[in-house]
Amino acid sequence: MAELRTEEEQVQALKEWWKENGKALVIGVAAAVAIVLGWKAWQGNQEQKAANASALYQNLTEAVQLSAGGINESQYATAGHLNEQLRSDYADTAYARYGALMMASMAVSNGEIERALEELDWVLGATTETDNIARVATLRKAMLLSQQGDADAAINLLGSVDAGIYEVQYQELLGDLHADNGRPSEAFAAYDRALKLGGGEQLRPLLKMKRDDLAGAES
Repeated sequence: MAELRTEEEQVQALKEWWKENGKALVIGVAAAVAIVLGWKAWQGNQEQKAANASALYQNLTEAVQLSAGGINESQYATAGHLNEQLRSDYADTAYARYGALMMASMAVSNGEIERALEELDWVLGATTETDNIARVATLRKAMLLSQQGDADAAINLLGSVDAGIYEVQYQELLGDLHADNGRPSEAFAAYDRALKLGGGEQLRPLLKMKRDDLAGAES
């Protein structure tokens, strides 16, 4: 009888525990399941989003390739449409930023410098991170500003960004900008830095030539 009472007490204790804690347990399990399912749904959504952006970018690349050797107006329009779709629907992906870089190059080939600058500005404004995409966009924008005769704006732009792995290209462009605007001492210094960062004179003979043409201007 004692054993029976013990079992009955255990059952009663379990009932009381469930009455007090069962609801919270069910809610906790449901919440855990919802979190897992939500995470999986989010992952699936991100994967689908990346796949869609990749497909659009591939189509854009093909349109650019088809126009190689000269701008084909039909392909140019197609590329523009695909680029706008990438920017509109997948602005937070690298595909959209690479697409804008590609569109900027096409715009330059088509003589549309302002459109190219707009594309590069979009790349730079799409993220606060200074990554290699932003560095390339900055370098290309500085080149375009230089072509428009705004050397000071180009120099200031190059100086506003950590050049990272593109430091050699940044310094060489700075040298060109200074040289073209009558600042030989600054040009020599920039070319010299580019040479040192780029592996030396043997690896970059044209850069060496630019610097040596300014010999004597370094002081």
